Amino acid sequence: MKTIILAGGSGTRLWPLSRERYPKQFIKLQGKEESLFQETFKRSLLLSNIDDIYVVTNEKYKFLVMGAVEELDYTYNEENILVEPDAKNTLPAIYAGVNEIVKNGHDSVVVFPSDHIIAKNEDFAAIIKESEPLTKDSVITFGIQPDGPNTGYGYISPGEKKLNGFVVNSFKEKPTPEKAEEYIAKGYYWNAGIFMFNSSVFSSEVKTYSLEIFEAFETSDNIKDAFSKINTNISIDYGIMENSDKVAVVPVDIGWNDLGSFDSFYDVFQVDENENISDEQNIIIDSKNNLIQSYNGKIVAAVGVEDLIIIDNRDALLVCKKDQSQKVKNVVDALKERNDLRTEYSMQDYRPWGHYKVLEEEKDTFKIKRITVNQGKKLSYQLHHHRSEHWIVVRGMAKVTVDGEIKFVRSGESIFFREGQKHRLENPGKTPLEIIEVQMGQYLEEDDIVRFDDEYGRK
Repeated sequence: MKTIILAGGSGTRLWPLSRERYPKQFIKLQGKEESLFQETFKRSLLLSNIDDIYVVTNEKYKFLVMGAVEELDYTYNEENILVEPDAKNTLPAIYAGVNEIVKNGHDSVVVFPSDHIIAKNEDFAAIIKESEPLTKDSVITFGIQPDGPNTGYGYISPGEKKLNGFVVNSFKEKPTPEKAEEYIAKGYYWNAGIFMFNSSVFSSEVKTYSLEIFEAFETSDNIKDAFSKINTNISIDYGIMENSDKVAVVPVDIGWNDLGSFDSFYDVFQVDENENISDEQNIIIDSKNNLIQSYNGKIVAAVGVEDLIIIDNRDALLVCKKDQSQKVKNVVDALKERNDLRTEYSMQDYRPWGHYKVLEEEKDTFKIKRITVNQGKKLSYQLHHHRSEHWIVVRGMAKVTVDGEIKFVRSGESIFFREGQKHRLENPGKTPLEIIEVQMGQYLEEDDIVRFDDEYGRK
């Protein structure tokens, strides 16, 4: 059995926690030890060998995928990461994975979004294996038993019994509250967005109902060429599931939640005696039914408030009513109209070699960063035309290349680079390297970097 993990989403409904450069699938939420992507990868290992797991993502997240798997202490084939050149929704992404799989013959395939919570992984793996005979002539979607009239999910109308599932009569769009009540009374399921099929059956359905996508991959040597021939932006639901007469639903009780908004946190994370979800550092007095999450080291004090969502990051503060968090996407849209980069970046940004945090800055004068380089990693060999840099090592030992000369800088020592000097930072040690970088100059933006290799330090 093969597994496809979809890891290209930007998670705008969880802003400001989730940013385009570091979306929700890679965040460790509410003190969790593993990110949603890492949990999904481990779930996939219950079904597939590691070499039979394919991740479809974009170039911005490729290194996040590799880093997340490395953190789990697995060795993963980089060629199994399929990079979408453009975001064209779920059907082209899934078919890119299927196209790669069938190069070695047809097989059963499970498709997981990378940003969902599933509490009962072992139970779900058993159901998936039990459902494999159904893939002989059906494309399966897994249906969640509703626990209330949720208007944020699509619904599935089941028909006649078929093995351990049901033939799908129809799919219903996100309903009004009244319609949701009606659907629940009729025994409908939530659409979890998790799929299973035989690659042969699925390829045939794509050929029948999305010929453009099928032909794009048939006439291309790689995913980049294929995507250049696809003009539609279409989900698997619209492209296949709502058209095909070979669709089945398998009901599951697996502790599922798609974390589609901050409201859904109340279904997943532990609350205190007053129904608050909060970091331990915060102070909450005479307050109830609140979700409060703050930047590490920053205290939020809440007094006499109810039904609020408060997300306090270093560079952005979100305050909204508990039942209004679906509208956070509107905030992101408004920021994008202003060309505000806080939709894409936070004060902390993640790179193939580690991450950095902006501590202080003054436009066109100076910028101070705290940079962490993971063990064995290195930055690109680079220079800057409009700024100098001063590095102070605070933890570990830095291997520094300056105009071709190698130097070692230890904790408490520093090194300075003039404008135009070629330099590279590298961590030769077995623990993370941390430095403070002070940039000085009249232009401190990213496009002042001239790289002589890539951000992985590769030619």
